[in-house]
Amino acid sequence: MDPTMNKLQCPVGEKSCEVIEQLRTLRSDIASLKQALRTDTLTGLFNFRHFSESLEVELERTRRSRNPTALIMLDLDHFKQVNDRHGHESGNLALQLTARLMRETIRRLDIPCRYGGEEFAIILPSTPMPMAAKVAERLRSAIEESPVEGTDGPFPLTASLGVDVYRPEMSISAEEFVRLADGYLYQAKREGRNRVCHPPAADTQVSTDERALLFS
Repeated sequence: MDPTMNKLQCPVGEKSCEVIEQLRTLRSDIASLKQALRTDTLTGLFNFRHFSESLEVELERTRRSRNPTALIMLDLDHFKQVNDRHGHESGNLALQLTARLMRETIRRLDIPCRYGGEEFAIILPSTPMPMAAKVAERLRSAIEESPVEGTDGPFPLTASLGVDVYRPEMSISAEEFVRLADGYLYQAKREGRNRVCHPPAADTQVSTDERALLFS
């Protein structure tokens, strides 16, 4: 609750004040609405709108602080088959399980989002590539090792992940950065799914503008 609410006094000196109680309720409702605007209702993760706003903030922070910002893009493998074979309710359970595993895997300062459909995104502030790749691999492994308790029984689930890191010398937009990470995600799918792809260590010094051409 807003601490200023405790300092409010009834204008007519009553201990119980209907006006103050209405104000408290109104402020609580406003806070709930603000939360709903940035939260995906099914998974409880941040939604695409919050993702877009947060990524812009973190990239600007990278340009100022010189600390890299990592981005993980995740897509559940063969998700259409999950819905077709097990039903949409089981598909929803798969999305909710993925969201829970994401929250259990990342740090409190990281920003887990539902990007859309069965695709997710995680913004990792102040995170270099080696650390981001480890987080992605840990999450991939957790998903593979955690069967979904579907409505018709448990079934396996895997995910493909792409990782890239934004560094202060980069001159690309947030949208272009997402396209780079998404490119590594689709590389993971092309190479057989259930894996993590990211730039090789030697490529981290290559011009980002050159790398951007790979996925344009």
